[in-house]
Amino acid sequence: MKDVMTKSMARNIFYGGSLFFIVIFLGLSAHSHYYIVNTSTASMELTDSVAHGKRVWEDNACINCHTILGEGAYFAPEVGNVMVRWDVIDDPDAAFETLKGWIEAMPTGIEGRRQMPRFELSDDEIRALSDFLIWTGKIDTQGWPPNDAG
Repeated sequence: MKDVMTKSMARNIFYGGSLFFIVIFLGLSAHSHYYIVNTSTASMELTDSVAHGKRVWEDNACINCHTILGEGAYFAPEVGNVMVRWDVIDDPDAAFETLKGWIEAMPTGIEGRRQMPRFELSDDEIRALSDFLIWTGKIDTQGWPPNDAG
């Protein structure tokens, strides 16, 4: 091998490296497309009630205390999988009743325990919020968060 790199050697390295990284980029792009299409929420039905529940979640700033799918504050428990933990993920009526009972029981007044404020939500808002939490509970999070309570 020569001690000096010629123009043709540099050109071959440039074209070969460029081709290599273009192939890698296309492969990763195809993998990302396959991954997103098959594991995202795109195939999940987004009803008006779920969208309304998301607005209730945002309007009441629930994320200031709770995490949802690992995002948010860590003051209160994870709620992305709360319907799974309560075992009402497949029963919207039971989910509504359970969530309504929980919200109406707050604050509990137990000393030394973090207290959730009392939110004056209508039944329609609680139903929408429970539908939203059911929807988030059905997302394939691939094991995230790593424990049930976030």
